[in-house]
Amino acid sequence: MVLTGIAKRSFLVVGRVGMDLCPSPAGVATEDATDMVVGMGGSSANIAAGLGKFGCETALVTCVSDDAVGWYCLNQLDHYGIDKTHVRKIKGEERTSLAVYESRIAGHQSVIYRNNAADFQMDMQDVEAVDYAQYGALITAGTVFAAEPSRSAAFRAFELAKDAGLPIIFDVDYRPYSWPSPEVAEDVLSRAGALADVIVGNDEEFGFMAGDITKGLNKARDLASSSAEIVIYKRGPEGAITFAGGDEIATGIYPVEALKPTGAGDSFMAGFVSSLSEGRPMKEAILRGSACASITVSRVGCAAAMPTPPELDDFLNTHSGPTKPLSPRS
Repeated sequence: MVLTGIAKRSFLVVGRVGMDLCPSPAGVATEDATDMVVGMGGSSANIAAGLGKFGCETALVTCVSDDAVGWYCLNQLDHYGIDKTHVRKIKGEERTSLAVYESRIAGHQSVIYRNNAADFQMDMQDVEAVDYAQYGALITAGTVFAAEPSRSAAFRAFELAKDAGLPIIFDVDYRPYSWPSPEVAEDVLSRAGALADVIVGNDEEFGFMAGDITKGLNKARDLASSSAEIVIYKRGPEGAITFAGGDEIATGIYPVEALKPTGAGDSFMAGFVSSLSEGRPMKEAILRGSACASITVSRVGCAAAMPTPPELDDFLNTHSGPTKPLSPRS
């Protein structure tokens, strides 16, 4: 079911879009900045933009504030070819998310403004207005579950997607600042993970879901054997382990001179899913996602930094290749 849905190359993406600000030129600290580069941000919107660059159709479901920042985000969705039919403008005190992050590794600072976030106002009516039969799969990231009414709406979207036969692709994407407590996050993210057909997370996130960082790998294995068709356990510089079809596929990373640590996960997801949608083998899709992540961290921006197909091909043709994957940690 998963690969059949993904092959339709049409994705419903649930979750936030925001504005990113980055000191310019690269290397400048925020406190020393006199110029800023502006770009679209937000995990779900970034994933949608990355998929769009690879020729997939995407639609976003979320809310934005009815103000200049929200209008900027709507314009950016148009720029990246993302369908905004189900992006609702809201009036009131809620505001579209704003991120200020630096293009540097040493001393890197990211400041995220999520107070009274507009995207958390996504509700049941928003997700029930969608015709799920138009799409091949639903994609979302964990932040969408961090507060109500967005949390209940996201679970409802999962239910409606399953009723329509859509596979659910879930990036755990745990951001502590968005949640009322670690205990709530552990419970909610675990419930969401149990409903997903494809789960992507890092070692800390799977460990968090398991209640113990040392049990993350076993948690990933358990999900792959009990509910999910594909589970990707990311290990940072050590690469990733993918559980799919009863196999465990270990892959390395493509070393680059990183400009920043942000945007890698969203770019990986876009590269991985788009590669599967083209019918590529699982290991190749994982490696292409890893290459997309490496390209993105070597450039300014997030959505803007994600590669196009020619850029990805050029990178793969000129890079020395991925690192040798390490043996799985038990």
